[in-house]
Amino acid sequence: MLSTTVLLATLAYCGLGIVVFAAGFWIWDRLTPADLWGEVCRGNQAVATLAGAVAIGLSIIIAAAIHG
Repeated sequence: MLSTTVLLATLAYCGLGIVVFAAGFWIWDRLTPADLWGEVCRGNQAVATLAGAVAIGLSIIIAAAIHG
């Protein structure tokens, strides 16, 4: 059974990870010269694959940083 302290710590780290992920993805989106979401909506699979790869890469880095 999870204690309240462990549950709250888990939720705090989850929230922190989501905030850091969103900020990192937003920064990456702003640094690229094209409108990434517009390209994805137009069906550009290469841009969608690149955005997915960046999302996975950011997630791995954040998870490793939080895990220690």
